[in-house]
Amino acid sequence: MDLLKKHQILAIVIAIAGILFLGCESNFKEIQKSNFEEFVPSGAAEGINLKYTDSGRITAILVSPQMKEYATVDFPFTDFPKGVDVTLYDKNKKRTIILADYATSYKLTSVIDLKGNVKITSQDGQMLETDQLYFDQKNEWFYTEKSFKFTDSKGVSNGQGIDFSKDFKIINSQRIAGAIESEE
Repeated sequence: MDLLKKHQILAIVIAIAGILFLGCESNFKEIQKSNFEEFVPSGAAEGINLKYTDSGRITAILVSPQMKEYATVDFPFTDFPKGVDVTLYDKNKKRTIILADYATSYKLTSVIDLKGNVKITSQDGQMLETDQLYFDQKNEWFYTEKSFKFTDSKGVSNGQGIDFSKDFKIINSQRIAGAIESEE
């Protein structure tokens, strides 16, 4: 074969390869588009003030500047990207106030993830501060592995890792340090 025919065959092979490549590129982009689902809320609201009741008794009040509901995803959740102010009431009408810069409530597990300047204050003057805290709504139990500061009438303690009941009656802390008044 002479040199001219080899160059012509090479040019034809390169042209066919280029067409196939461009065709595949176009199909690849179409496949990407078909598999892409836009992650948008199924509902949104501004200026939220929700009251939760049980047998006619208010059990909680949730106030937030913004709520985004993601109910149509595989693991549904509700986001509060501009923070929450929650007041919980026990059967004796004692209040526990929860503040956080951001919150996410997961529907399937009934767990709420509170983030950023989380502060919980009981009516009895107990206060817990941390960067992240989880609330298990079914068991009415708070927990974190993050650093925390706990203040009550006995003193101030700092530590890492704590879990406690909604009313602060049961508190289990892990690594703790601070000045705490002893009853001995």
